[in-house]
Amino acid sequence: MSRIDATLAALKAQGRKALIPYVMAGFPQANITPALMHGMVDAGADIIELGVPFSDPMADGAVIQKAGEAALRFGIGTTQVLDMVREFRQTNTTTPVVLMGYANPVECYNLKHGADSFVKDASAAGVDGVLIVDYPPEECEEFAATLRAHSMDLIFLLAPTSTDKRMEQVARIASGYVYYVSLKGVTGAGNLDTDAVEAMLPRIRQHVHIPVGVGFGIRDAATAKAVGRVADAVVIGSRIIQLLEAAPAGQEVAAAHAFLAGIRQALDA
Repeated sequence: MSRIDATLAALKAQGRKALIPYVMAGFPQANITPALMHGMVDAGADIIELGVPFSDPMADGAVIQKAGEAALRFGIGTTQVLDMVREFRQTNTTTPVVLMGYANPVECYNLKHGADSFVKDASAAGVDGVLIVDYPPEECEEFAATLRAHSMDLIFLLAPTSTDKRMEQVARIASGYVYYVSLKGVTGAGNLDTDAVEAMLPRIRQHVHIPVGVGFGIRDAATAKAVGRVADAVVIGSRIIQLLEAAPAGQEVAAAHAFLAGIRQALDA
């Protein structure tokens, strides 16, 4: 059982929903990420999604794109992201960490360090899962098997436009959880229609029998609570990035903590 499986199973047994914050590694400062991860866990985060900076993030909206560009200017790449996870693991061996990004950095890492080196090094650093936005499920069976051999999960996105066939493809090889993108478009776009989410999840669950997290458009406690009534997990990214950007220097971790503590309280109410 992976660390993600164990975490989600324990939450289900408690009748609680997972809180999964997303932050861009190396933003808003190059060295802040491990402290930020610890702060989010202290506020009630159950799993952390850590963005791997990339120069052409096609699924990311303006907020996360800007954060990724800043991280790249700070010199943050895949190697540095793994170092951040390794530092986090020095004092936290229980909270799952998922790397979210794109195929190019993974494949460049393997070209530089050798076949399957990304999976091996990510596992050694303490990564529990990966979500590669532009890896289609029909081309990922070998990658998924390599991850499973290293006790890591391969997580996929589903969207309002996903067909039954695509859901079946994802269900065949996904593990950990699936991430339902509740809006058409890029991250941070539009306002979430919780009724539409509630209508879509039974259809997803006809095919997918692992937990379903919902993200995109969740910006406050009320929306998170509404989504938590029907989903297994709530994923929040762009709003946290905005809060980090707006926080006074030195107050970024406190700002993320305060926001997530409110979300946690709403989910548990």
